[in-house]
Amino acid sequence: MRGGGARGTMVRMSSRETPERPLTSAGGSSPAVRQTLTLAAMLFAVAMTFIDQTIVSIAAPDIVRELSLSSSGMQWVINAYLLALAAFFALGGRLADIFGHRLMMVIGTLVFVVSSVLCGVVPSGGFAQAWLVIFRATQGLGAALMFPAALAVVVEAFPAGRRGRALALFFGLSGALTAVGPLLGGWLTDWTWRAVFWVNVPIAVIALALVGLARVPNVRRADRVDVAGAVLVAIGLALSVFGFMQASAWGWASAATWGCVVGGLAVLAVFVRYELTRAHPLIRLAVFKDRAFTVDMVVLFFAMLAFVPLFFFASVYAQVSLSASPNQAALFLLYFFVGFAVASQWGGRILDKQGARPALKIGSIVGAVGFALWAGKATSLSMHDQWPYVALAGAGIGFILAPASTDAVNRAIGASYGEVTGISQTVRNYAASIGLAVFGTVLTHTTTSRVFDTLHGRGVPAGAAHDAARHIAQSVTGQGDSRPPSGSGAVSSAVRDAAGSIRMDFAEANRVVFYCMAACLAVAFFVSLRHPGGRPAQVVPGEAAAAGPGAAESGAAPRASATSGTSGPSGTSHAARAFRAFRTRRAPR
Repeated sequence: MRGGGARGTMVRMSSRETPERPLTSAGGSSPAVRQTLTLAAMLFAVAMTFIDQTIVSIAAPDIVRELSLSSSGMQWVINAYLLALAAFFALGGRLADIFGHRLMMVIGTLVFVVSSVLCGVVPSGGFAQAWLVIFRATQGLGAALMFPAALAVVVEAFPAGRRGRALALFFGLSGALTAVGPLLGGWLTDWTWRAVFWVNVPIAVIALALVGLARVPNVRRADRVDVAGAVLVAIGLALSVFGFMQASAWGWASAATWGCVVGGLAVLAVFVRYELTRAHPLIRLAVFKDRAFTVDMVVLFFAMLAFVPLFFFASVYAQVSLSASPNQAALFLLYFFVGFAVASQWGGRILDKQGARPALKIGSIVGAVGFALWAGKATSLSMHDQWPYVALAGAGIGFILAPASTDAVNRAIGASYGEVTGISQTVRNYAASIGLAVFGTVLTHTTTSRVFDTLHGRGVPAGAAHDAARHIAQSVTGQGDSRPPSGSGAVSSAVRDAAGSIRMDFAEANRVVFYCMAACLAVAFFVSLRHPGGRPAQVVPGEAAAAGPGAAESGAAPRASATSGTSGPSGTSHAARAFRAFRTRRAPR
C-alpha cells in the first residue's frame, strides 16, 4: 500500500495480504442474508465472553460450599479468566491477522466452550480448585483468541456504508449481555451452579453453525508474531497479580508478596522498552504520547478496578450478609446496571457537546459518592436502604466508560482501531484482575480481624479465636443464617451463637471494600483534571487515509460520536459509537 495516510487504515494491508472484501453472493445466498448470518454468528460467539464476566460471581457461594474452596481460591477462579484475557488479547489479534480471522474465531470458540464444559464437570476433592483455575484460564485464552477475530470478521463482512450500523448492533447487544449474566446465573444456580458453565455449549453450537451457513471467508495477511513481547506481557501481568492475590495468605509485609508485585511491574517495564524498539510491536505504545489518550486509559484503569470486581463482592455480600438467594442477589446487581445504562447515554451526549473531560469528572465524582454512600449503608443489612446508592455507583461508572473509550479512539491517530481496542481491553482486564486481587485481600484481612474481635469478646481464647476467624474468612458459603455451624466444641458453640454478629462482621468488611472502590473513583477524578479537554479535531483511527490527503490536518473527517447506540455495561459500546461516524474506505494500493 502506498500513500502517506495508508499506515492509519483500520486493517493494514501488504502485498502479501488477502484483500478485505464484503461477503458476496457466492454459494446461492444474497449478500444481505450472509451478512446477517455473519453478524449473528459473531454476536453469539462474543456473547459467551461478556456473560462470563459476571455470571460466575452469582454462583460463587454455591461453588465454594460444594467444592470446599477457600474464598481466595474462588477469587482465583474468577481472576484466572480476567488475567488470561488481559495477557493474551493483543496476541490473539495478531494471530487472527496472520492465520485468518475466521479460523481464529472458530479456534477461540472451541477452546472457550471445551474449557466451559471442563469447568462444569470439575470433580470434588483436593484437585477441584486447581482444576477450575486452569480451565477458567483457558476460557480466558479462548476469549482472547475469539474476540478480536470476531470483530475483524464483522468489519470485513460489511461494506463501508453499512459497517457503522453493524458494529453498533454488535457492540450494543454483546455488551448489554453483561447485565444478563447475573440474572441468568441466579436462575441457573437454583438448578445447579455447574449450569453457569454449561450454558455456553448451546451458544457456541449456534455460533459455529451460523459461521458455516454464512461461509465466512478466512481473511489473513503475512506478518510476524512478536513472541518475546507476548511472553513478557504475560509474565509481567501474571506475576504482579499473583503477588496481590497472595497478599491475603503471605501478608503485606512479606518479601514474597512485594517480590512478585515489583518483579511483575519490572517485567512490564522491560516489555515497554522492548516494544518501543520493535518495527512490528505487539502493542503500539506510541499512542500514549497523546496526553488525552493517556488520561483516558488511566481513568479507565481506576474505574475498572471497581467495575468488574464489584460483581463478585456485591454478590457474595448479598448472599452472606443480606441472606439473599442467588436470584435476589442478581436483582440487587440489576440496580447497578439501571444506573449504568442511564448514565452511559447521558455521558455520550456530554462527550458530543463538550468533550470527554466533563463526563470523566462527573462520572468520577458521582461514582465516588455513590460507592461511599453505599458503603455507609452496607451495615444496615437492607436492600431497600441501599438500592439508590447502588444505582448511583453504577451511574458513575456509566458516565466514564463509554466517553473515555470513545475519546481514546478519536485521539489515537497513529494506530488502527484494532490496536486501540487491544490496548483498552488489556488495560481494563488487567485493572479488573488487580482490583479483584487487592480488594479480595482487604476483604479477607478485615473479615478475619472483625470475627476475631467478636469471638475473643465472647471469651474464646486468642489463638482459637484467630484460627476460627481465619477459617470463617476463607470459607464464605452464603446464606449463613440458614445453615448454622455444626460441632459441639466450645469454639463451634461460640461461632454458632455469634452467627448474627459474624454476618455483620462480613458486612463491615465489605463496607471497607466499597470505600476502597470510592477511593479509586476519587483518584480517577484527580487524573481526569489532567485531560486537555475539548473535542479532538482529528479523525478516528484509519480515517486519515480514508478521507484522503490532508484530512487529518484539516479535521474535515468526522469524529466518533458517543450519543447513539445502545451502551453495553462492559463499556465496549464506544466502538459502536466510533463507527457511527466512521466510513472506512480502502486506500489505493
